[in-house]
Amino acid sequence: MIEPSTNILDEVQLPREERVIQLQNLIETLRIAEEIAGKGYLISSSELADLMDINASAVTSRGDHWSWRNWVVSRVRREGNQILWQLERID
Repeated sequence: MIEPSTNILDEVQLPREERVIQLQNLIETLRIAEEIAGKGYLISSSELADLMDINASAVTSRGDHWSWRNWVVSRVRREGNQILWQLERID
């Protein structure tokens, strides 16, 4: 039998108010991603990691072109020691 992950159990046990706050935070994250994509902004690996709530090394280890939620994430160029990424909305 496969046991559910701890994260899923933690989320189910959270009070409704906290789950709603998490959803509000998610919506804000998606709005930020939409604005970044819509305006053609380029963001650094650390900024993208913050947006996705993951470690910056996890961003760079995914390769040059991959998808995240409703966006394709593409490595555009390097400026100094920073890699810059572009988000493109997919439907």
